[in-house]
Amino acid sequence: MEGGRGDGGDGAEERKGMVSLVIDDEIITNSKDFEEAALSPGAQIFNQPNMNLHIVAVIGCGKKIDVDIIKFGIEATLIHHPRFSSLQIIGVEGRGSKKSNTKWVRTRVEVDKHIVVPDLSNLKIASPDRFLEDYISDLSTTSLDRTRPLWEFHVLNLRTSEAESVAIFRCHHSLGDGVSLMSLLMACSRKNSDPNSLPTIPEKKIPTDHNNNENHHRCVKDLLGIFVRFMLFTTMIWNTVVDLFWFTATSSSWLKDTMTPISGKEGVQFKKKRFVHTTLLMEDVKCVKRAANGTVNDVLLGITSAGLTRYLSRRYSDDGSGDLPKNIRLRSTVLVNLRKAQGLQVLADMMKKKNNKTGKFGNLIGYILIPFPIVQRDNPLDYVRAATKISNRKKESWEAIFTYTCSRILLNLLGIKTAASLTCNMVSNTTLSFSNIVGPLEEVSFYDHPLVYIAPSVFGHAHALTIHFQSYMGKMKMVLAVDETVIPDPHQLCMDLSDSLDSMKKAVVGVQLEN
Repeated sequence: MEGGRGDGGDGAEERKGMVSLVIDDEIITNSKDFEEAALSPGAQIFNQPNMNLHIVAVIGCGKKIDVDIIKFGIEATLIHHPRFSSLQIIGVEGRGSKKSNTKWVRTRVEVDKHIVVPDLSNLKIASPDRFLEDYISDLSTTSLDRTRPLWEFHVLNLRTSEAESVAIFRCHHSLGDGVSLMSLLMACSRKNSDPNSLPTIPEKKIPTDHNNNENHHRCVKDLLGIFVRFMLFTTMIWNTVVDLFWFTATSSSWLKDTMTPISGKEGVQFKKKRFVHTTLLMEDVKCVKRAANGTVNDVLLGITSAGLTRYLSRRYSDDGSGDLPKNIRLRSTVLVNLRKAQGLQVLADMMKKKNNKTGKFGNLIGYILIPFPIVQRDNPLDYVRAATKISNRKKESWEAIFTYTCSRILLNLLGIKTAASLTCNMVSNTTLSFSNIVGPLEEVSFYDHPLVYIAPSVFGHAHALTIHFQSYMGKMKMVLAVDETVIPDPHQLCMDLSDSLDSMKKAVVGVQLEN
């Protein structure tokens, strides 16, 4: 693989209409909004050796990628975001101390050094899909160059079974959580149907009370409302205490998941990962959602539980261990974004320098532990119903808020190494990571390149399995990141998860035919 496209010398100056390769000195030095900023607790933890997290997103394009256009788009937008034009600098007083003194410091951005274009012309590629898999897998063995901002784009003008070309976006997780970074990328995109309009991202619907103006039995309703709120508050307190107990037990290594064929071994965070993905239809997911009276996320949790049950049943049988053991404890560490997401317009305006404020961006995240029941069920829809119960229970808890608060207190009192060690324990004592990110409803173009699919994932944490779901344009991309020494057949696992959704849909159709 080659490095960047060069040093950005004479060729850049010859292209008329292109903006400068570096941020103007005026932007770096004169704006108070862009002064040095301390790293958030999450960003500090993600920089520790045992939690050196990187995000990688595969972006399938509908046409051959024009590198100059991509570069021009990045220069006009992305590098104006502070996180994408800053270095992480350790202060002199911070070296060797318990408390981290690492700060974001604005720097010049040479875009050429952030765009990697491997020369594929002399390669005989028998299977483009496999070549792409291997290329991304190799990226999981290297870290980003810390002498420049921690992000890069790899451009592969390689036709695969799904796309005409592929761009791979890699950045350090300290730049932001998955939701923030996806919002930022979408703020750099536009609708295909209207090049001047930003993508449409679905928002959660807030239920409204259509009877607010009724005066009938107002007093009774108010008293009942007070009682309900009191009971809800009491339930939230109790559930939070219970969740924090299990969280503490897991972080202290007192409580660990059952060792199964998909459990990561010691040092798994340093192993090469393989990334595989498949596509689900959102209509199938919504069909199951309506039948099970749940949410899209409930269906995805149910698919994961059912698919892992299928896969583990086969692995235990193939290994000669017999039937699937009972009472398997298998949980996921889920990162929860506690910050209200900025609108795409806010991000777009900021990158156009219409709004000089950086806004709220970065890793304001808490953790929750989600159990995945591993058990054979006669009715596939029961996996979704079980997931709905777990999900509803987690919604009645402040677990994410309190885990974030506890992490911040530990970091301030005991230092970054202790806080990171406990976080790493929590991850390594569970089995997998799980994420679901909502994408645009319609087809969009990223710097004038129509997107076919978006497949994000992460590496650098102590799990042998990570499952991401990414919706886009009526489809759901399911992405698996695995340690092949633990899960040697990731495509089979991917198929088991996909087949679980098919079984659920067939069960729904069967019920409809009976009625």
